[in-house]
Order: sequence, then C-alpha cells, then structure tokens
Amino acid sequence: MNSAESRAVPLSSQRVRRISRWMVAACWALLVTLPLALAYYWATASADQLTAHANLPSQAISAPLVLWQRIAGAAVTAVPLGLLLAGVWQARRCFGMFAQGQVFTLQATALLGRFAGWVAWAALASMLASSATSVLLTLNNPPGQRHLSVGIGSDHVFTLFFAGLVWLMAAVIAQGQTLAEENEGFV
Repeated sequence: MNSAESRAVPLSSQRVRRISRWMVAACWALLVTLPLALAYYWATASADQLTAHANLPSQAISAPLVLWQRIAGAAVTAVPLGLLLAGVWQARRCFGMFAQGQVFTLQATALLGRFAGWVAWAALASMLASSATSVLLTLNNPPGQRHLSVGIGSDHVFTLFFAGLVWLMAAVIAQGQTLAEENEGFV
C-alpha cells in the first residue's frame, strides 16, 4: 500500500456540518420513537415474544399475564432505555455543536465521553432488566414453576465494547486538545 492509499480522505467542513444536522434529526427521531415503541411492544407482544425477550424457555409462562405484569415489565425495561436515551441526548448535543462548526472543543469531547458512559450504563442495566423481567413474567406461575433467568448476550458485550471504544477516543481527543492548548501557550 502506498502513502496515498494509506491516507484517509478528510470530510469537508460543510459535509461534516450537513451530516451532523442529519444526525441531530436522527437523535430526535430516536428520542421520540423508542419510548413509543417500548410501550407498543409491551402492550401488544404475545407471551411467547415476552418469554424470548426475558431469556426464558418458550413455555415458562404458565399463568395468563395480567395488566400489572405488562406495566411492571415495561417499567423495568424502560430503565435501560432511559439510560440509552440519555446517551442519545448527549450525542444530539455533540452533533449540534458539529453542525455549528465546533468540532474539536472540550465541550464536544466531554459530550462524546458522556454518550459513551450512558451507553455503557444502559448495557449493564439491560442485563439486570432481563433478569428482573423473567421474575415478573413468571410471578403468577404456581410455586416451583417461577423462573429467574440470567443472560449476557453478544449484544451486551458489543455495546460495552463500543462504549469503551468511544470513551477512549473521547479521552484521547481531550488529551490532544490539552496538549494543543499547552503548545499554543509556548508560542
């Protein structure tokens, strides 16, 4: 590979701003639609779909689900979603700064780091939420047929890896910004 092939083609400032505006809109769409989708899912999902979601065997729910179980399940799974949406809110603010041409600022870097933190907390909460949901869904089962399911999936591991990657990138960018400011002080 020659040196021309190894160099990345930089995005123009205008293109970064345009893409960032689209990303702000995408973040708003997620902030609005994901809570609605969660409510719709818990209102309409079959018992079989809910058992799969809670890492339970297919026939784990032997008693009919009652309304409070659906509401409690939705509330439990809303916690990781809320944490994820807090991260999306940080990303929206970061993209808003990019759209205004404020790319390499300490505030944008801090927002990127906060996004990563919220995403990591959401992944951890999701693991706990699926266990709590398994208990809620089988609570009306007769004694001896109730379940506690614990599961860690590749989606959780990947999400934690992604959050760590973004957090590290934000930390490196912040360190570079600090060094650049120190160098400006010497000139």
